[in-house]
Amino acid sequence: MNKKILITAILVTLLIGAAACNGTQTVAGTSSAIQKNITVTGTGIVKVVPDIAYINVGVTSQSENVSDAIQQNSSQAQAIKEELIASGIAEEDIQTSSFSVYPQSNYDFNGNVTGTVFVVNNNVYVTVRDLSTLGELLNKVTANGANSIYGISFDVQDKTEALQQSRELAIAFAEQQAEEVAASSGVKLGEILTINVYSNDVPYVATDSYGMGGGGYPQSATKVPISAGNYVISSQVTVQYEISN
Repeated sequence: MNKKILITAILVTLLIGAAACNGTQTVAGTSSAIQKNITVTGTGIVKVVPDIAYINVGVTSQSENVSDAIQQNSSQAQAIKEELIASGIAEEDIQTSSFSVYPQSNYDFNGNVTGTVFVVNNNVYVTVRDLSTLGELLNKVTANGANSIYGISFDVQDKTEALQQSRELAIAFAEQQAEEVAASSGVKLGEILTINVYSNDVPYVATDSYGMGGGGYPQSATKVPISAGNYVISSQVTVQYEISN
């Protein structure tokens, strides 16, 4: 009986040893099958001319009487809205962005309150779709009571084509780099294993007044000079190629 148990134990030990040996061979086989590859990154940049602008136009009024301050502000704000519409801005492109009323105290040199006025702020967010009118438009709204204009920004309404061009440039540049690296290393490129794409667009101030060819808008005494600059749309791709024998 004891002899049978001993023989069984020896067989189990031998099986475990054989399995361990097989496991070692499998791990070694896996490590030798690591895929060789070349990874490169390419960037494509396209400059486009902005065709839309966004501005915040505001009216700030103050009076010792809160009702007078609000009435004065509302009158100026309405005049500005009417001027915007008369200048070709669609009503849906004029949106109130903020409205506030608050007291503001005045003090003497000793820190004593000498009086209080009520300040009213009314700001509208305006979308300008014809940039050729922007300088004249700013002059008109200031003439009609706007005493704060800030946050002017430019954009491109449709970036589809420019994004496509930037991606194509980035891929072509990445492929060129991969071919150069492969040739220098004495290997051949195989199939593409992975591609990662990242796109971005940022404002870029150009040296000319507007657009990419100079010229700009005609200047006049009744027109605020505005430079839209250019927009830079860029794409970056990271491509991993297989190295073939």
